[in-house]
Amino acid sequence: MPMPAQSHDVVVVGSVNADLVVRVDRWPAPGETVLGSDLETHPGGKGANQAVAAARLGARVGILGRIGADRYGEFLAERLRHDGIDTEHLLTTPVPTGVALISVGPGGENSIIVSPGANRRLSEEDVAAARPLLGSARVISLQLEIPMPTVLAAARAAAETGARVVLNLSPATRVPPELLRLCDPLVVNEHEAAFVLGSTRVSAQGSAPAFTPDGAVSAAGLATALLALGPRSVVITLGARGAVVARGTEIATVPSPEVEPADTTGAGDAFTGALCRRLAGGDGLVAAARFAARVGAAAVRKAGAQTSFPTLEELAET
Repeated sequence: MPMPAQSHDVVVVGSVNADLVVRVDRWPAPGETVLGSDLETHPGGKGANQAVAAARLGARVGILGRIGADRYGEFLAERLRHDGIDTEHLLTTPVPTGVALISVGPGGENSIIVSPGANRRLSEEDVAAARPLLGSARVISLQLEIPMPTVLAAARAAAETGARVVLNLSPATRVPPELLRLCDPLVVNEHEAAFVLGSTRVSAQGSAPAFTPDGAVSAAGLATALLALGPRSVVITLGARGAVVARGTEIATVPSPEVEPADTTGAGDAFTGALCRRLAGGDGLVAAARFAARVGAAAVRKAGAQTSFPTLEELAET
């Protein structure tokens, strides 16, 4: 059966959210109220974020996702089209659009609660109906703000059409071994890596890593352990310390430019979208990760998620 022409560099199967952002001088303790800034509304969702990041860097991007028939949905669809993203398979469903409630602290760190809304309705049947879109892609970008069966169906479809699967395992949750085996690469931060490996403890405050990797050596150990679970390659993002890339027996450390962070909300999605863009263009994994680290660092200099993502021209000026 002949494969369709590759008219998209990257196709994202994932979430589309409205980010509702408040800035605070400090986060409240349990039961405490603090005053924050005026509410800001930004386009977001890990899927949409990664689509926009790749598109601003010159990729031809399509998205498969769901939004609600409400003002947030209209706003998000318009923003995606504004960035040149193919929204033919951005589907509308009669439930609220997903939203993320984001508080940003004085150092630019953030705390996020996601209400999935319409994202929960993205189904395996939607993946089947979008087979021509998936078949047109060089890279399929996946995250975990949509149902797991839908993610697995998209990864299987990518494997059948010859597209490369990039899975950003965020938010951290248990995934089927089959899905891990289809990843090339699996993209995680240190906390997500520890979660995948089962190295978590439960405290009164919730789950936290039983150990915190410190530096490239520890992250390299995490990457090696993750490879043993079956992904073809692994990228562990380390924030200001860059990233560690592992494939087979080869492990490389990728530095990040030093910047003064204003808001880290979209840094991980900027990194993953940039990684997908360069992999689709034929870069090796280490070269793609080096580029992605520059994009992630550029993104933390501005507020918001998509609003902070650079174009190629803006990146050249940093």
